This record gives sequence, C-alpha cells and structure tokens, in this order.
Amino acid sequence: MTGNELLELFEKGAKRCRVIGSADNGVIAGLDLEGRLFTVMNGKVMNRVNPAAILGITDRTAYLNPGGDGLWPAPEGTCFGYEYSTGKWRVPPSLTGAKFRVVEEARNHAVIEAELDLINASGLGIPTVFQRNISVETVETALVVKVIESIEYIGAKTLSRNECLLAPWTLCQFDSEAGCELVFPLKHDSAVWDLYDSSSEKRYVKDGLCHAKTDGGMKYQIGIGKSVEWMEFRNPAKNLIVKRSAATLPPEQEYIDIIDAPPDKMPSDKGTRFSVYSDPAFFMEIEAVGGCPQNLQQGTVMSVEVTTEYERAG
Repeated sequence: MTGNELLELFEKGAKRCRVIGSADNGVIAGLDLEGRLFTVMNGKVMNRVNPAAILGITDRTAYLNPGGDGLWPAPEGTCFGYEYSTGKWRVPPSLTGAKFRVVEEARNHAVIEAELDLINASGLGIPTVFQRNISVETVETALVVKVIESIEYIGAKTLSRNECLLAPWTLCQFDSEAGCELVFPLKHDSAVWDLYDSSSEKRYVKDGLCHAKTDGGMKYQIGIGKSVEWMEFRNPAKNLIVKRSAATLPPEQEYIDIIDAPPDKMPSDKGTRFSVYSDPAFFMEIEAVGGCPQNLQQGTVMSVEVTTEYERAG
C-alpha cells in the first residue's frame, strides 16, 4: 500500500488523520484510529494496515486491530490490567473510541493527545491523558521515527502500586512471513521469558544474539528485560530492517509486568522493557514499554522515548 492509498482509505472511512513529514517519507497519524502511527518510506507503508479497522468501527462483537504503531496502557492482564475490566479480554472502549487532537505541529514534528478514562481489572477508574510526541528524520538510507510516549494521570486521588500499575506501551505491527525474525543482544538467559506458552522451538542464540522466528507458525509472546538495549525486525523477502530502541527510565519509575494473565492473578516482579509478539495470522509486533512510579499523584507523567529506524537492506 502507498501512503496516498492509505490517505484515501482514511477519507473513505471518514476518519481524521495527520501527515508528519510527507505521504512519501513520513508518518500518517490516525487521529480517530487510537492515535495509531503508520510509517511511510519511499512511498510505501511499512507497517501492517487493516483496512477493515479504518472503514469500520470496533464494538463489543469484535475488535478491529488497525495495525500501525499504537499506544496502549500496560499491563494487559492481572488484577491491574486494562483489557479485563469486564472479566473477559476487551480493548478499552475509551481507547478504540478516542479522539486525538493535534496540540503542536511542524513539517516533521507533531504532538497528538487524547483524554482516556481507564478501568482496571479491579474496577478502579483511572482518568488519563495519552500523548504522542512524534518526530521524523531521514538519516542516510534510513527513516527514523522518534516518539515520546506519555500517559499522564489526572485523577484527584493518589494511588499506590498496591492499587494501580500504569505504564505507556507502544506496539508496532508488521506483516510477517517465512524467513522473518526478531533479533536482539542477549547476555543472560534471564533477560528473556515467555508470556504465553513456551516459544523455545522458535528461538535460538548465536554469537550473543537471540533470534526469534516471527513467521506466523504459532502464537507466542516473549518479554525482554532492561539489560537489552535494542531489538531488530528483519524481513528478507522485503529487504526490510526495523530497529527499535528505548531510552532509560527516570530513576523514580520502574518497569512492570505487562503479561496477559487472568484478572484474578497478581503481576510478577519481572520488569518488561521490550516485548515481541508473533501471531498465526502472519503479523508480528515489536513493543517497547515505559515504567511506573511507586505512587500516582495528579499530574504524574509516565513516559518513554522510543526510536524506530526503518531501512531497506541493500
């Protein structure tokens, strides 16, 4: 899909969007589509695109996953998760129906934000503001997208970590096929773990690098600890390399367990910096996570700066 074709799809679906950079080399932000970001390089959309999500509306019968790069609240599951407020998995309607607005704009930069009232699996209401501070730059043969992902807590009541966990979580989707893999440096086995069933048949380590096949063969998700500084998605068939890194957290914030676990479970002490998800429907996600402080007070901002570099190999 080309950038112009994606813009036509937004127009057909009557959903607002904004171009940062250009429709040939830049980012198209879906203001009425969860604030999802779609990177375009040399005229081609790099991320997965689900036209049905742009043309339709998510409701209780089905979640239309848009693709692109989304900002979600973490954790997903456990008693503090945001996908289990009804007892069953569901993307919060405040996110699927969010109306992002542009609060700052230049040719290669924009800031978009939306107010979202979240409800965690314990039934606690958590009013927030989601913000995505987006910059686009061409560096030699790569298109570099930098996003400061932020969630501000605006509730009147101070919340402790015994009541609430909240961190920004960015999930960047790509179509995948045979030969696709995710690579990252691995010094210690303890820095990687499974979030669903074992993915050992999909992973191996060679010369200090962990290789995880993301070829659509099975559903799996792995968590990656704070000692890992980057991860790289490789699609040889498309000569595409996408490298994602994240800045270190401020000292008052800590990584959290983002696991998709039932709402009667407590989160573990495994702090997730990155995550990789591989779906049998032949798409995958490279994910980066921010942190959470000991207490949330009105005006507390959880943020993480994420850099994603897109490059065509050769």
